[in-house]
Amino acid sequence: MPEIRQKIQAVLPDAEFVSAGTESYLFRIVPRPDQDFFPCPMLNPDSGCLLGEDKPFDCQIFPFRMMQIQNQTVIAVSPLCDAVMQYSMKALLEFVKSELAETLFAYADRHPDVVHVYDPFYPVLLWKPQKFL
Repeated sequence: MPEIRQKIQAVLPDAEFVSAGTESYLFRIVPRPDQDFFPCPMLNPDSGCLLGEDKPFDCQIFPFRMMQIQNQTVIAVSPLCDAVMQYSMKALLEFVKSELAETLFAYADRHPDVVHVYDPFYPVLLWKPQKFL
């Protein structure tokens, strides 16, 4: 969203972005030679996210991620989140179904830019229900 991009640039004037659709942008993150995993440049280790409640959608729903497999929208989970990976896939699925699925699928329908190409690194929790005529 443009307003979040402006807030990020106010905090990090050197931030670079790459267009990721009609209304979305991605950070251009420069890899660090000493790390395999790239922390977000907006993450302060002591105080958390520098954006506060104005986080981009992907950050708001982390460790979950909206993805697309063969034109089907799915909710997947990042295996990089140790706290969430302590739960069974069944428990995560029940949580997503009861607390998030309807909201996330509706948001993805309104903002298709938030749906990423599927990466098999992410286990799929839930496929978007298909409506039959």
